[in-house]
Amino acid sequence: MTKDQKAVWGWAFYDWANSAFATTVMAGFFPVFFKQYWSHGADVNLSTAQLGFGNSIAGLAMALLAPVLGAMADIAAAKKRFLIFFAYLGALSTAALYLVGRGEWASAILCYALGVIGFSGANVFYDALLPSVAPPERVDAVSSLGYALGYLGGGLLFLLNVAMTLTPQTFGLPDASSAVRLSFVSVAVWWGAFTVFTIVWVPEQTSRPTAPGAGQGLSAGFRQVAGTFRKIRQYKPVLVFLLAYWCYIDGVDTIIRMAVDYGLSLGFESTDLITALLVVQFVGFPAALVFGKLGHAWGARKAIFFGIAIYMGVTVWSAMMTNRFEFYVMAILIGLVQGGIQALSRSYYSRLIPADQPAEFFGFYNMLGKFASIVGPALMGIVGLVVRRALMPAAPSAEELVRIGHIASRWSIASILILFVMGAVLLYFVEDPKKSRSPD
Repeated sequence: MTKDQKAVWGWAFYDWANSAFATTVMAGFFPVFFKQYWSHGADVNLSTAQLGFGNSIAGLAMALLAPVLGAMADIAAAKKRFLIFFAYLGALSTAALYLVGRGEWASAILCYALGVIGFSGANVFYDALLPSVAPPERVDAVSSLGYALGYLGGGLLFLLNVAMTLTPQTFGLPDASSAVRLSFVSVAVWWGAFTVFTIVWVPEQTSRPTAPGAGQGLSAGFRQVAGTFRKIRQYKPVLVFLLAYWCYIDGVDTIIRMAVDYGLSLGFESTDLITALLVVQFVGFPAALVFGKLGHAWGARKAIFFGIAIYMGVTVWSAMMTNRFEFYVMAILIGLVQGGIQALSRSYYSRLIPADQPAEFFGFYNMLGKFASIVGPALMGIVGLVVRRALMPAAPSAEELVRIGHIASRWSIASILILFVMGAVLLYFVEDPKKSRSPD
């Protein structure tokens, strides 16, 4: 394997490493365990709101940090060092979930939020390393390779974790709850161990002979953020794309984080929902690779439009679905486009930005992604609570409570549609990347 090939595979293996958190924790076990164990006895719409607000708090913290950290990393040529710090913060926080007891929902949210901050923070610098490992003509393929490996790696560990929860005695565990808690530890070990490939194989260009001190770096980072705001106003395609991305990736991230919670609110069995997530992972592995080729054939922008259209259809359908078979079909559809829309958004953006400031500009890219993940989960939580309150009679029966909870949940997921529509409209106005390297 050549040095350049090692750099590509080392970069892509970080997606293999951290996707265990995205799959087993964010999308899979945490929503189920939060509702059934850490929020035991709470109303379904209240626990959805708690989970949504927890996601939003973590997203807000990372949104505020991302652009400054990205600017500091560019100044100090320290993208790998920042990636390592946030990756292991996320891994350790995930392992800490093992220690959170039944009913301790606030502690669970705290550990989870720190895990999300670690996951999101490391992704700022992971994304920013893409231009240094992939030449422009291969950036779609390399970006898609990362997502494909993420689906495969995350899916394999998730499959093991699901087996642990279904037959805990086979693994020497007393019950399913113990298996879930141990699964969080397995994610931390997986994440930390496979990050070593990125540390060892991915080089970082060091254009500056010395790195500034922490105080100097922070000050310089804030100054550079202010400068980046001014630059983004000049790079109009970058600005319009960021606004479009802010909207449609909000819908994508919200569905990833809240789909299982939504299914539980409708009364579906957790085993069916977890199986549907496994379907997403193993469909997503080849689909992400195919999407990379589709981006080359159609152009990344058209392929992103295609992904948005699928998500719009899925959102409308999910608000009306009534059985688990429909959930499986939607899982297949999401698996076909989820990795592709994320991979091509990243590679498309890398063509729009100045080549010598990737971490700074990817800091803003990730910042808007995290601000989006504030809006979506919180929107679901608020809409669900508002609809529930509006429909609640003075003295509801148990059957009425269930019926109203289902209606509120359907309205909460339907509210995400507006984000996909706004994203598609804004993306329509993004100019050709070939014309966007120079400011107007």
